[in-house]
Amino acid sequence: MPEIRNPNLQSSGTGGAPGGGGDMRVMLAFTMLALLVLLGIQYFKPKTEEPAPAQPTTQSQPAQTGNTSQAPHAAPTTAAPKQATPAVVAETESDTTVENEWYRITFSNRGGQVKHWILKRYYDSAGQAGGHNLDLVQQQASAKFGYPLSLFTYDSGLTTQLNQSLYQVNATGSRTPGGAYLAPSTLTFHFAQNGVDAVKTIRFDSSYVITVEVQVKRSGEPVRTLVTWPAGLGDMEEFLASSATRAQVPTSASSQLVWSQGGRQSTAGPVAGGFLMWTTPGVSDGATLNGPFQYAALTDLYFAAAFLPDVPDRAAVVTLHNSIDVPSNLTDSNSQKRPAHVLGLAMGDTSGSTRLRLYAGPKSMDLLASIHSIGADGQPTGPSLKPLIQFGWLTIIAEPLYLALRFLYEHGIPNWGWAIIVVTIIFNIALLPQRLMMMKQSVKMQRLQPKVNAIKRKYANLKPTDPKRAEMNNEMMALYKEENVNLYGGCLPLLLQMPLFFAYYRVLANVIELRQAHWFWLTDLSMPDPLHILPILIILTMFLTQYLTPSPGMDPAQRRMMAFLMPVIFGYSMLHFPSGLALYWGTGNIINLIMQMVINQSKLGREMHDAAARNAAKKNGPKGKR
Repeated sequence: MPEIRNPNLQSSGTGGAPGGGGDMRVMLAFTMLALLVLLGIQYFKPKTEEPAPAQPTTQSQPAQTGNTSQAPHAAPTTAAPKQATPAVVAETESDTTVENEWYRITFSNRGGQVKHWILKRYYDSAGQAGGHNLDLVQQQASAKFGYPLSLFTYDSGLTTQLNQSLYQVNATGSRTPGGAYLAPSTLTFHFAQNGVDAVKTIRFDSSYVITVEVQVKRSGEPVRTLVTWPAGLGDMEEFLASSATRAQVPTSASSQLVWSQGGRQSTAGPVAGGFLMWTTPGVSDGATLNGPFQYAALTDLYFAAAFLPDVPDRAAVVTLHNSIDVPSNLTDSNSQKRPAHVLGLAMGDTSGSTRLRLYAGPKSMDLLASIHSIGADGQPTGPSLKPLIQFGWLTIIAEPLYLALRFLYEHGIPNWGWAIIVVTIIFNIALLPQRLMMMKQSVKMQRLQPKVNAIKRKYANLKPTDPKRAEMNNEMMALYKEENVNLYGGCLPLLLQMPLFFAYYRVLANVIELRQAHWFWLTDLSMPDPLHILPILIILTMFLTQYLTPSPGMDPAQRRMMAFLMPVIFGYSMLHFPSGLALYWGTGNIINLIMQMVINQSKLGREMHDAAARNAAKKNGPKGKR
């Protein structure tokens, strides 16, 4: 732009200076005034006209409130986590089903819990003919106390929220035409609201074992959360039936909690009890047991739900014990009610993040033996679940007996009833030498009877408390030793039979293969004979065997009492024991009766009968003279 000059300055030279200085002062004054106006405008400008600084403050707020150590004064921003973590809630309740060849499990997105756990190869108490596949979820108790895979925390309000909220479900895996997911597959349940964020992931493979992972946070902090099986097993319908079906004992007592710590298994029942040195503690409701745990299981006679933690050293268990009123007759809901125990358990990791495996299925020996807990090396090399089959102190007899029965069943005798009969025949044939030895001992005792009576007459005048009576006993024992007589030889066959009797009982009451096993009119060898045919057969065969067996050394009156009393007592007890046990004892009685009839025709048998007749004549002689 061309410079504009004042003409007066040019014409007056230096003398024009005063005129030019005045103009400069005016310009400076206007400049200062403009600056003052601008500063005044900035000073008196309303605060609401500054939007720019507010945006950085709002954007940085979540970062500050996410770490309480950086923002200890963050009380006004407590709602920030709700804005940072959007709510994750399903709109409606829905079911998701996962299945393989062993099970079909139905989940509800309400709490991510199990509504049905169907075992495809097993049936309820009605059996295969008229029943349905067994559901391990005990519906009546679960509706009241919780369903499997529900969550447990030490905050009852939070526990209720976690188990009643609607989770969003994400599933992977192929599907059947009916819409169920085929294992292997994965289900993830996610819920978030009001600062609570819960994720439950369940992985399925081709076995009975599933893997469960649970992570619960509140306000960003982990919450100690346990996975539960809270309300017994569905098979409880057999044990809630009339107490008359199982030896007059409350049948729900068969439900137990079992856990392994350091390779040593412990058991707790609904109530404390035991016999001699074997005691079972009772289960407390809500008690926490600290680990390490290799596994912890809820069991009944034939099924189990067992938790196997990934980190045994950090595992904790909470025991659950409730009761419900059930009708004494399950077919009549109006029948008299009686209380029944309902046991459950919860397991979780003390770190707040839980990962464990869950086995829910039959107590099959081979199957349980193949499932191992986590060992010290962090691999599944720890104790197996096989001890869940509890034969007790008779394991040394019961397990070989079961293996023998199974061998026969798998090799030519495809019926458990006939397998029991064959094993019983083999056992009684093996005892035949002992039976003959018993009879020989009885004959020897009868031959020595005159000498024994002479010793007794020698000390007849002594009082029972006289120390010299010990000399009489010593003299008699010396006589028996000299003649090679075993006073206990007659008891040996019975002593050998009774352990097998109790071993059969433990096998029938614990081995899943014998549950609902058929044999003629018997629809379940693990349950009592519904027609009472076997108990009646036992009474008759025991009476005939007692009657035909000569007992030279026994008082005739005592012999007659034993011949009637023992069969009746034993037969009556068999009314309430498993029919498989009655089948074993009845078969043994028939074999013993046949053997006794054959022995009676031998020289030894005739000699025993003659000795018994002479003894009876001596006993009856004085009475006849009176």
